[in-house]
Amino acid sequence: MEFRIADTFTDSLMRLTGAAQKGVKTTAFDLQLDPTGRGLHFHRLDRARDPNFWSVRVNADVRLIVHKTATSVLLCYVGHHDAAYGRAERRRIERHPTTGAAQLVELPARIEAATDPRVDPRIRSGEPADEERTLFAGIADETLLAYGVPPEWLDEVRRADEDTLFELADHLPQEAAEALLNLATGGTPVVPAPAPATADPFSHPDAQRRFRVLTNIEELERALDFPWEKWTVFLHPAQRQLVERNYTGPARISGSAGTGKTIVAFHRAVALARRHPEARVLLTTFSKALANALKGRLQYLIGNEPNIAASGLVRELIRQAAAQVEGQRFTERFLFGEWSDVVDAWQLKSWEAYRDVARLGRKTRIGGKQRESLWSIFEQVRAGLAQRNVVTWPDVFARLTDHIAGGGKRVFDFAVVDEAQDAGIAELRFLTAVGASRPDGLFLAGDLGQRIFQQPFSWKSLGVDIRGRSYTLRINYRTSHQIRSHADRLLPPELADVDGNSESRRGTISVFNGAEPVIETFTDPDQEASAVGSWIAERIAEGVPPHEIGVFVRASGQLRRARAAAKTAGATAVELSDKIETTQGRISIGTMHLAKGLEFRVVAVIAYDDEVIPLQERIENVADEADLEEVYNTERHLLYVACARARDHLLVTGVKPASEFLEDLAV
Repeated sequence: MEFRIADTFTDSLMRLTGAAQKGVKTTAFDLQLDPTGRGLHFHRLDRARDPNFWSVRVNADVRLIVHKTATSVLLCYVGHHDAAYGRAERRRIERHPTTGAAQLVELPARIEAATDPRVDPRIRSGEPADEERTLFAGIADETLLAYGVPPEWLDEVRRADEDTLFELADHLPQEAAEALLNLATGGTPVVPAPAPATADPFSHPDAQRRFRVLTNIEELERALDFPWEKWTVFLHPAQRQLVERNYTGPARISGSAGTGKTIVAFHRAVALARRHPEARVLLTTFSKALANALKGRLQYLIGNEPNIAASGLVRELIRQAAAQVEGQRFTERFLFGEWSDVVDAWQLKSWEAYRDVARLGRKTRIGGKQRESLWSIFEQVRAGLAQRNVVTWPDVFARLTDHIAGGGKRVFDFAVVDEAQDAGIAELRFLTAVGASRPDGLFLAGDLGQRIFQQPFSWKSLGVDIRGRSYTLRINYRTSHQIRSHADRLLPPELADVDGNSESRRGTISVFNGAEPVIETFTDPDQEASAVGSWIAERIAEGVPPHEIGVFVRASGQLRRARAAAKTAGATAVELSDKIETTQGRISIGTMHLAKGLEFRVVAVIAYDDEVIPLQERIENVADEADLEEVYNTERHLLYVACARARDHLLVTGVKPASEFLEDLAV
């Protein structure tokens, strides 16, 4: 007998208290061990439209809703007695007559009203539609059915207009909701091929993203322990296709925040490991846990090699060398940037190499004499590092790359890279050596709109040619329509890399509705802290756990304002760092750079002041006006990253006069 879990079950489990969740997990484990339910309190739901729905008692108040047949048990929902029964009575599991996918279908109000006067009056109940405002009145039934719209919902779909579209989408299976949202925004959804009549409806790709077969207790434990991260288990068919296909060379996926790039990268790494059991697969990213894993492996690989040079030491060596060059007028910031982005990144070891290098990403033009002067500085820096027996991270990656290129043993067989837009030159060279020349060897996931650490450079020049193997994810599961729409205004609809590969945000849709972002300005920081604290306290009172709340500021100088807001909310906060992660029961506060890769139900971006973002210090230190564009771009990207961490609620605040970006975000 197959034992399955639905994504609706993990959603509902998240809403219960910790004590109730423990009881639910125990009951679910017992049911998996013995699907016949001996020893459990089963009760058939007499009023349910689907005769296979049963309830299972967890305690005096909480009930599991399961769909039980002779061959399978499916965990569908868990909740308090009346709510659980009411949800099951309005739904049924059926095979879609056109697509062949198993769907958990909620019955529309007009059908419920025919037999049950308790129907929710907020849902439409068959009133005439305003034909001029409807969105789908001219689409044939066959087309709507091909998109996965349940037959029971065809009339409701034809009544939908801009005001009711998201309300309607909340009641439809995911594939139907996505197709309608795509149509409403001017897209043309792909019509999937129908499954054969004899095929298992639960094996359909659309069914597999909401129902998962669990074969052992360990899989069930993982699914129940991380309901908030359900998308790591349930893949969209478009995502699954990218995960499972074969590539003839380096491949890249892109997509705006929340479209599942990281999840695809994780699943790709697992798929490669399963496909090649003896291979070593590298999964690398900017998130702390995986970055630490990479650091540990590199320490093992380099053994007793020299220590890594701290940035403070490099800056001091640059300062000393520059002081010895007569007539040198470049700022220390420019010199450190030239060292980091050009000399060290490209591992330039001679004057000839520096003379001939293309300084992509460095807007300030320098002549031949200036290059000679600069090289005399960098040559001294290299000598200073060698004298102290220290190396930089680009040195480490260069040594590994040379080792592989020289026929040495490969440290990894495949590489999967998350947040690839921020990979540096030295890192990408190493990854290229690992797998760019081999089928399936290199898989990259990233978003140019979230590039905040790395100057742009040509991937193609390093051997990473993704032409014909670049794909974009357009379904956003993490961020509400309202938050995504506001955040996207910070970026142009299309971005291109140095090689001319473009990433478009057009056609991206969010699959759920939410609250409008709140954008406010105040007269002073104290007033801001009071308002932000009250807003956070309201979210906690609504049932949001503190660890699912994040407060972010532009730089460390504004962290005191985040602390003040958390204190006003009456909550305990943890300050994020490279070594400190989110903590159960505590609000997370930190700088916007630390927000990268994190996800919260509630996010407050505060201290959104003039001269704070974009950061005035960066603007003042620009050596050439041409560099201003890059500064403004990365500052916008940084704000986008912070805002796009939110799922359900976003608050953006500042002290008057607020940031010049406010106009774009708030329009």
